Amino acid sequence: MGIKALGYVVVETTQPERWDHFLTQLAGVMRAPDAADGAMQFRIDQRPFRFRIWQGAKDHFTAAGYEVADAAALDALAGAVAAAGRPVEQGSADQAALRGVSAFFTTSDPAGNGLEFYHGDSIAAQPFVSPLGIDRFITGDMGMGHAVFSVPNFDECVSFYRDVVGFRETDMPRFYFGGGGAEDPGMGFAFMHADNGRHHSIALGEGPVPPSGAVHIMLELPDLVEVGKAHDRMKALGYPESATLGQHFNDETVGFYVQTPGGFDLEIGCDSLVIDPASWEVTKHIGISIWGHEWAWQKAMKEAQAAE
Repeated sequence: MGIKALGYVVVETTQPERWDHFLTQLAGVMRAPDAADGAMQFRIDQRPFRFRIWQGAKDHFTAAGYEVADAAALDALAGAVAAAGRPVEQGSADQAALRGVSAFFTTSDPAGNGLEFYHGDSIAAQPFVSPLGIDRFITGDMGMGHAVFSVPNFDECVSFYRDVVGFRETDMPRFYFGGGGAEDPGMGFAFMHADNGRHHSIALGEGPVPPSGAVHIMLELPDLVEVGKAHDRMKALGYPESATLGQHFNDETVGFYVQTPGGFDLEIGCDSLVIDPASWEVTKHIGISIWGHEWAWQKAMKEAQAAE
């Protein structure tokens, strides 16, 4: 039992037009024809969609959808998730068709974060064409990118994703945002990989689940030029920057973070480390970033201190 990759994300929104603008004009993804149920669909490669955005009563990250190998693997995973005490709701044939998959089920982790698991993917008839001329996003066997959740019951959730779902640990650090003194317990983080070369397809941070339903998702562009152009678009279009340009220690990604219309962040990066999932030895980095990545909350603290 194992996870192939992050296949898609599902987002509920009260502002579909803003999501359309954000994804097409900032991120450079392709608007695909709407689904039969009216949900907006957006592409970054040959898959019919990677973003499924449906209009609802709130702005919330609904689910991260992960692919497994086949029907047998999906059935085995559903059984394991149910045995672990999590709800399992099998998708109907019509619902599967809306996702371009053969079969799927929905569930949640022990913190309540939304998940879907599926098998049997599909390919769009038309080629991917970015409205901004981006040649490609880095996907293929490594999937869409990654999703990051916040979980107050950190150890329980790590065990769920590792022992029940089948992710494997990549980097398991503890970060100290208050200096690491006696009064700073730090925050646990878990970066976990699927059965592909992406450093992490899911990550968990120790803390309360945010109202948005997720911390961030990540898309990988082919080079720094495209990342820089996306950063310029963010500023020109007035979207709030969540973290400045920088480079991570653990996955070596160079990029920035911008707040989506859903309240969670989108990481746009490039040059991410590709691992060998079969031989990787777990690391424990002591910092988040080699350089850059000044967060909006850090800027706010500096401005408040300067105003005193």
